[in-house]
Amino acid sequence: MKPLLFSIASFVAIAGVSASWTKNINYRSPSEHHPSLGISIRKVVKRNDLQCSWNPATLNFTHGVASGDPYPDSVILWTRVSPTSDNDKSNVTVSGYVQLFDHDNEKFVSISKAPVCVEYKIATDKGLTNVADSGKVFTSSDVDYTVKVEAKKLEPYTTYYYQFNVCDSKNTSPLGRTKTTPNADDDVTKIGIAVYSCANYPFGYFNAYGNTVRKDSVDYVVHLGDYIYEDANGGYGVGQTIGRVPLPDRQIFTLYDYRKRLATYRTDLDLVASHQNFPWIPVWDDHEVADNVYRDGTSRMNNTESTFISDGGVSFDQRKMNAVRAYFEWMPIRQVDMDDNLRIWRSFSIGKLLDLVMLDTRNYDRSITDLYWNTDYVHTISNDASHSLMGSRQENWFYNSLSKSAERGATWRIIGSQIVFSRLNVSAATGNENPLNYDAWDGYQASRNRTLNHLYSNKISNNVFLAGDSHASWVSDLIWLGEKAYDPTTGSGSIGVEFAGSAVTSPCPYDANISLATANNYSYILQSANSELQWQDLYYRGYYELHISGEEVVANYFGMPTIVTRNSWEIPLANFTVKSGENKLQRPVGGGVVESGSLKGGKTVQTNGTVDTGNGTWFVSQEKLEIL
Repeated sequence: MKPLLFSIASFVAIAGVSASWTKNINYRSPSEHHPSLGISIRKVVKRNDLQCSWNPATLNFTHGVASGDPYPDSVILWTRVSPTSDNDKSNVTVSGYVQLFDHDNEKFVSISKAPVCVEYKIATDKGLTNVADSGKVFTSSDVDYTVKVEAKKLEPYTTYYYQFNVCDSKNTSPLGRTKTTPNADDDVTKIGIAVYSCANYPFGYFNAYGNTVRKDSVDYVVHLGDYIYEDANGGYGVGQTIGRVPLPDRQIFTLYDYRKRLATYRTDLDLVASHQNFPWIPVWDDHEVADNVYRDGTSRMNNTESTFISDGGVSFDQRKMNAVRAYFEWMPIRQVDMDDNLRIWRSFSIGKLLDLVMLDTRNYDRSITDLYWNTDYVHTISNDASHSLMGSRQENWFYNSLSKSAERGATWRIIGSQIVFSRLNVSAATGNENPLNYDAWDGYQASRNRTLNHLYSNKISNNVFLAGDSHASWVSDLIWLGEKAYDPTTGSGSIGVEFAGSAVTSPCPYDANISLATANNYSYILQSANSELQWQDLYYRGYYELHISGEEVVANYFGMPTIVTRNSWEIPLANFTVKSGENKLQRPVGGGVVESGSLKGGKTVQTNGTVDTGNGTWFVSQEKLEIL
């Protein structure tokens, strides 16, 4: 017998229109093994008053459109259509006796007298005449009026355009653009990916997101996390001087809080444009829940009586449930086949060219991390075999994914890790007692060693690790220090490379208003202290692009001259090449010269050469990268 959630009639007629509840993925359980964790559609239907259908004129597409998690034959489409720009204030879906990370509104749901009926259409032309797929779905306050559907019957590696509208009306969403991936066995000449992380709303405008839209320079967007931050205005960033106060203006804990914070971030016009024009493949870092989150707590909330009292009677587990539910409602990601909706780690085969492996190095099953007050302890246990970054299930899946990628003959393995993989000796800043960053892979050395052992022992090459989190740029050869011989001059002994990027807006870790000269001095100290670290930059906020072919991977880094105004400017900072089969950065690294930071064996030449991505013109920027 099928579970009740899917045995009921999935199609209901309202105003003569047949529409589906279950095709709106946000009603479903996140686990195919546990359908009962979805919202009880039977009960949602029962409490609706069909005489009170919405007037289309009272409904608005409040936050644009988005697409994500592309496959060769399908893609996720997202929008929000609501009678109000505010978010649903009910916490009943994450309270009472619901199961952990539950999606079932078993007893108490915020009553919507009538659902909102939404149509979607996806086609190969902007006029939406050559339609590939279409459908009608419902949304309601139960899922914050969000809509998430899987558009199917698509062709591989094809650009599509899509749009939503309120049923039987001309009330339409903006026109979105997306792109499927190639079939796993397709020959692909080149793929472009923009890589972002760490966008803090009160610290500045998300100009970096819009620049790739204006250049139309990539196929897909990878976001490595810290899509939002949880602090009140003034807690980490002061936004009132530039009109960017994060809402609600408090430390966020409840389901409403997380929904509202996501909604606030999605008012940034460059973020809206990026979602509208590119399919995203995102993963969370820590601030989607809270600072330095791990399996059982955060830096300020550790399921103790004191934190329970200080945080207004909210436990960490409850807060995590709230954050996870809101994230899945608002992000264009797929429901992964799993036993709970905490799993976000997944992979994508993009032709014969590459496999993209997206890890969760934060929430899924991470052992205790550096919480600022326990650094000595975490340092002491950082090499314990049991001190795991990902937990056994994800870690073994990761190794199997790497092996299967090599066996199928994919040219490149691109690994999306929130935190920096390479060893980083930061003793110049922290002192010799605790010389490493124990919140990164350095705090989980057994996990890193097992990863490197798997790569070296199985002779898996062409590995490119991606990282965000640190608010700085780091480019390294990938080496098993202490186990494999390595020549930093030639790169001999490396098994791949790591490209770690700066933040969209979050400030330099050493000072929000650091000068360029001081930043470059610190970069030189850091670069000199780490043999595998080839380039380091602290000063610029920005992003990087990967342009991947069968012959090479080229990484282009870009810095924002200012983020306190919305603008379309960027400064090319550095370019790096990895040749297929060489497993190291091509020498001379960065062509021997970079715009900013410190380059091992090369030089830094500051030009301030700036391109306006809106019109392609160049000028010399005199902006000071100030943080207000």
